[in-house]
Amino acid sequence: MKLDEVKISKAIIEAYKEKLVGSLDIDVAIVGAGPAGMAAAYYLAKEKKKVSIFERKLSVGGGMWGGGIMFNEIVVQKKAKELLDELDVRTRPYEEGYYLADSIEAVSTICSKAVKAGAKIFNLMSAEDVMVREKRVCGLVLNWTAVETAKLHVDPITMRAKFVVDATGHAAEVVRIVEKKSGIRLKTKTGKCLGEGSMWAEAAEEMIVKNSKEVCPGLYTCGMCANAVFGGPRMGPIFGGMLLSGRKVAKDLIDSGK
Repeated sequence: MKLDEVKISKAIIEAYKEKLVGSLDIDVAIVGAGPAGMAAAYYLAKEKKKVSIFERKLSVGGGMWGGGIMFNEIVVQKKAKELLDELDVRTRPYEEGYYLADSIEAVSTICSKAVKAGAKIFNLMSAEDVMVREKRVCGLVLNWTAVETAKLHVDPITMRAKFVVDATGHAAEVVRIVEKKSGIRLKTKTGKCLGEGSMWAEAAEEMIVKNSKEVCPGLYTCGMCANAVFGGPRMGPIFGGMLLSGRKVAKDLIDSGK
């Protein structure tokens, strides 16, 4: 069989178009394909929710790829080990209560599980704004990351979602857009992003799960974004809380029945 370059191009364009059009009106839109965002997507898709992730970078995985200081090992605690067991990510004990996992295996496996469960992931796509109706976040305004990086004047597209999840990490990008532009008061002590505190792994691992919740109508936080919004400390290269926070947000959205 002779390969036809035009047919190859046509196949890519048609398949991507179908995937993108199918993600313009969904149950949950997640911004950020780090460990928390992908975990949330996996559990939502597993329950047959229509979910898509929009990731600014070429690669998924957020900071998990690099482990600590580019040593590609991660640490999780016992609660999160059970989650990794469910996802078929291998772990090994270090000391009591501490478990190690290969960060490359963890990212690639969680991503595969999320996609095979039915989640759609769009890389190289940025959420530059949100759609708001009657003080409720109900969608995203999307553009190619290359457009953003090159500062080109190219108009975006819009997608609708019953719920949006900000999983953009320390920057809390979606929440900060809402804070700046929408006039919506956030469900924090001040009504605004509180910002993250300095390193305190023990406290941060507990707080990140607690803070993974609705921040304003239609918008939830998970992962490091949750502590950045609600004022919790950072935790460094222990990733258990990240994964547990994604699962927690997914459960909250599923249990809401909306």
